Amino acid sequence: MNQVRETVLKSFATAAHDHGRCIKTALAKAEQACVTSGKRLTPLRRRVLELVWGSHEPVKAYELLALLGQEREQAAPPTVYRALDFLQDAGLVHRIASLNAFVGCGEPREGHVSQFLICTACGTVAELADPALSSRIADCAERLGFRVARETMEIEGTCRNCQKTGKAGAHA
Repeated sequence: MNQVRETVLKSFATAAHDHGRCIKTALAKAEQACVTSGKRLTPLRRRVLELVWGSHEPVKAYELLALLGQEREQAAPPTVYRALDFLQDAGLVHRIASLNAFVGCGEPREGHVSQFLICTACGTVAELADPALSSRIADCAERLGFRVARETMEIEGTCRNCQKTGKAGAHA
């Protein structure tokens, strides 16, 4: 049986969600992934990752820069971009291209494929990791003579909370 893993971000989470524990668990998984892969999670990279996980919402690089700027005098755009590049290459964060923003990865590892559900009403994002879907995409691509190098799928719709409250439309 194929199991789909879902990493819930923000309002897809249950009311009993312990966000502090969630961040602590995510950081512990990230540290272990870096130890396993031989990558170095510096204090700055760890702090950027912690800020990405801070609200369970996709966060833009300049928002991270502003947050870091409150803590450090010399926070510059290249600093944040280098940290995000490392975190993305290490499989610790994902870039949501349609939002030009980043989210933390609940099951960090390099080469990990994901599908993202994006609520267009509130901006909530949930990550799925469905190996069967990824396999099907790779099979279809191969039949067309194409080899998939990286897969990130973004699916837009409306989350349960927005459906209940009648919210609709594009999130700004």
